[in-house]
Amino acid sequence: MPLDQSFVGRVYPPSPPYQVSVEKIREFAEAIGDANPIYRDRAAAEAAGHRDVIAPPTFATIVNLRCIGAIVEDPALGLDWSRVVHGEQGFRHHRPIIAGDNLVVVASIQDVMTRAGNDFVTIKAEINTVDGEPVSVATATLVARGAAG
Repeated sequence: MPLDQSFVGRVYPPSPPYQVSVEKIREFAEAIGDANPIYRDRAAAEAAGHRDVIAPPTFATIVNLRCIGAIVEDPALGLDWSRVVHGEQGFRHHRPIIAGDNLVVVASIQDVMTRAGNDFVTIKAEINTVDGEPVSVATATLVARGAAG
């Protein structure tokens, strides 16, 4: 059964604040195999013009995962998580995520469509500091594969 088009434009409640730590940034940089010292060493980050260690650009995914989870687990949407694959991911950064940031995410559904028996849901996650400073916008498209014929 196709997903309900009326979900387009739905905005979900803000996430609880996410405190960005140097250790989480280091763990993420190690996981993606990026040895850039600005992701590990405060002196290197300061020499590059930052106030502290910064996160790799895709770290925004870690911050917005809980919001995406709230959407895909929304029983009213009816998305079958067991059939979902990640279709596309994009980021627009206003500034780097920095150790010490306290971030809040507001997610919304940008598009819902069905094509060739598969459901596509595009989600936008706006990542801001708890004080309202824009940091990043992450956009993800999830594909719920249709049942085999």
